[in-house]
Parts: sequence; C-alpha cells; structure tokens
Amino acid sequence: MVQPERPRRPKLIVTRRLPALIEARMRELFDAELSEDDLPMGPEALAAAAARCDILVPTISDHIDAAVIESGTGRLRLIANFGNGVDHIDLKAARSAGIIVTNTPGVLTEDTADMTMALILSVPRRLAEGEKLVRSGSWTGWSPGFMLGHRIGGKRLGIIGMGRIGQAVARRARAFDLTISYHNRHRLPEVVEQDLAARYEPDLDTLLVENDIISIHCPHRPETENLISARRLALLAKHVYLINTARGPIIDEEALIDRLESGEIAGAGLDVFAHEPAIDPRLLALDNVVLLPHMGSATYEGRAATGERVITNIRQWIDGDRPRDQVFEGWV
Repeated sequence: MVQPERPRRPKLIVTRRLPALIEARMRELFDAELSEDDLPMGPEALAAAAARCDILVPTISDHIDAAVIESGTGRLRLIANFGNGVDHIDLKAARSAGIIVTNTPGVLTEDTADMTMALILSVPRRLAEGEKLVRSGSWTGWSPGFMLGHRIGGKRLGIIGMGRIGQAVARRARAFDLTISYHNRHRLPEVVEQDLAARYEPDLDTLLVENDIISIHCPHRPETENLISARRLALLAKHVYLINTARGPIIDEEALIDRLESGEIAGAGLDVFAHEPAIDPRLLALDNVVLLPHMGSATYEGRAATGERVITNIRQWIDGDRPRDQVFEGWV
C-alpha cells in the first residue's frame, strides 16, 4: 500500500503543558496546538483531538484506547508520546490503524534512579516521620533511643526489572554497600553483571524471599499486572522494605496495605499508585510508608530532554524515516 505523503508542517496537538522552550520550538516547527489549562483530557476530548490532527503528543495522564485511535483513523498518523511508558496507549489498535507510536526512552533514567535511591534511604531511616515531627513542633530533643531506623549498608537489594533504570539503581546501590540480585525476563550479559556486581535470580519468588529491600523497575504490561500479588507479598519477611517507582498496578495495592497495616512487612516507598491520583486513605494513615506524587522523573532537565526527544521523533517521521524510538506491539 502506498503511504500518503507526510506533511512538512503537520497539525500537532499536545495534551498537557510542556516546558516553555519545548512549546516554543514546537510552534516554530509545526502547526502546534498546545494545552492552555494543563488539565488531563477526557475520552471525548482525546477522540476529538485525534480526529483533527496528524500527530498527537500525549502523556501518561491520557488514556489512548481503541476508541480514541478509531476516531483518528484517516488523519492521525503518529502518536509521539511524551514519556517512556506506553501502557496508556493501545498499541495493538494503533498498529491495526497504521499509526506509528514513539516514546522517549533513556532520558529519565538517572532522575528516576536518583528518586529510587532516595526512597531506599528514606523509608528504613524514617525520614518522612522525622520531618513531620519537626514541623509539628512537638520534637523535644535528641535521645539515644529516639527515631531509630535501620542502616542499609550490608543489606540485600532485589531489583525486579533490570533495564536502564534498574541498572542505574544497581550502580548507585553499590556505593551504599548493598548486595544486589535481580530478576528479569532475560539474563544480562556476564560482563554487565560483573560491572554492576549483580547476581541473576531466575525465580521471582526466590528473589522476594532472599532480599531485605525490593525495588520494582519492570514495565506495566498485562503480564505484569499484579505481578507482586497477595501470594508474593506473603513471601516477604517482616523486615523487608518494598520500593515502587515504576507503575502502581504492578503491585496488588489492597494486599500491600493489609501487609503494611498488620506489620507483616516493615515499610514501603511509593511514587506510583494503582488508581492515581487517588490515594487509598489507609496508605495516608500509615507511618511506615513514604508517599510521593509520581515525581520520580520530575526534573527540569529531564522534562526538557523528553521534549527534545519528542521533537526529534516527529522530525524523523516528517522526513520519511522510521523514528528512532518507534514502539512496537509487545514493547518491553
């Protein structure tokens, strides 16, 4: 089938506010329609946008399902996602409609790994509890038994998902004297394992049983929905801390809350949630949980780099090339 010529100045709709420099660049290069209120688009608004643009630039807050893609059939040619994760886009429907999907891998790796290490430190050392106490005005001073937590040096870290972010976390963890093991769909080359001082564990259950801290870095796909299920949460010892900067639905949140409330695990550091932005009130009431508003990648530098990567993918598509970051069904 002969593909229609790609417009030199395509109509582009951006669903959320982006850094001012990126928006200015998009206006310069494309017929860009930018978000004015920075509010997430609902299904009807997304469908309407898809029907009247050549390129849609969504974010994780936009649910690009089969109905939205069907609305764009005939004009929409490219979904240039602002971000790495694409679990909010129906890749199968996009492929069937002949719509290319791109993402922005790698640009947020270091930022997310930094935030992961911040959580790995803050939960065992009770930093959130201490900060709240100081702000409350009720701190009465130092004492030997006050606000005791646990050191992380010498502990065992289990990483679930050893892609870019998982490896970046492993590099940081070495500096804190953590022993590292990992579970992944595919084992890393031996030279990479040696560089990271990381041991491969092919059985996820064993990884959960053997480690003191568990950090999740796998993508959210149908096969990883509730990957950390109630059964697997029950494998964690009482001293274990669970860290999640990936996607909320990877963990059975109801079961996690039950284990935290009962003291069956020591604590959790969560930057993502099953139904965000809604947070279960029971999580808010727990002192052994550090809660962040999905800010793992939130740096000025990271957002700017993401925008530049989106622009690069669009320009490659306009030039008739396959964008460097094209995502295919079955993406990992």
